[in-house]
Amino acid sequence: MTTLTESTGLAKVRIRHLRKRFEGATIDALQDINLDIVENEFVTFVGASGCGKSTLLRTIGGLEVASGGTLLIDDQAVTGPDIDRAMVFQHYSLYPWMSVIENIKFCRQLAAHTKNLTSADVEAASGRADALLRLMGLQASANAWPNQLSGGMQQRVAIARALMGRPEILLMDEPFGALDAQTREVMHDLILHVHRLEKATVVFVTHDVEEAIYLGRRVVLMAPRPGRIDTIYDVPFGEARTQDLKHTPEFLRLKREILERIRETSGMKTDLEQLQRLSAQAETV
Repeated sequence: MTTLTESTGLAKVRIRHLRKRFEGATIDALQDINLDIVENEFVTFVGASGCGKSTLLRTIGGLEVASGGTLLIDDQAVTGPDIDRAMVFQHYSLYPWMSVIENIKFCRQLAAHTKNLTSADVEAASGRADALLRLMGLQASANAWPNQLSGGMQQRVAIARALMGRPEILLMDEPFGALDAQTREVMHDLILHVHRLEKATVVFVTHDVEEAIYLGRRVVLMAPRPGRIDTIYDVPFGEARTQDLKHTPEFLRLKREILERIRETSGMKTDLEQLQRLSAQAETV
């Protein structure tokens, strides 16, 4: 565990004293956020509902505007969305009138990606789409429609589409939250494999502590009201990870520590203790 907000290495994302308050709100959604994320790092964010982790992710993506502080990517201020960042959401947001391969290629049709394109660029993009199709194990479904796919396959398409433009930063907001447990495990190993190959910086928001530890090199725990960074945990398990890791004493110990801290920062522990006292009183009546 560490309370430092800086990682070793050159910062890809540098956040200093970031603040966000939505119009009409009385409490900051984000308050005094300080964090460095280095190039090619996989960082996961956890915390109770309302702690601001998705708001922070959207701010990094340029979808929200900070109320104060500094947010830099490669030492340049974030002023809005850009092609150096791609986002994957919990809901797949695929275009139902497009096939799998058409969905994957879609971003290459946007104006930001088509400036000064040569025929060689178009050919390279087509090869990139085919490579992502293979990477995601979707070759047999290239011409299928989204409604013909399972949830896990639809999310693979969404991830491939996000990677199509070779983003330097991949932002993922609970991307596996709607999947069943078995499919989630498959997706965990898939996204780690993709991260090793693509070498993008990944910022991943989740409610699942086990998922956060298994995927992340650091786990950032945020606390609510106001949303803030409470604790940063270094994950000591190295690059090579298998599902068996989740059952080791070291993994389970870290999971318990993080869960306990989430309960403490959210007030949930106090609520549980009060419930236990009331239950005990009821049993004596």
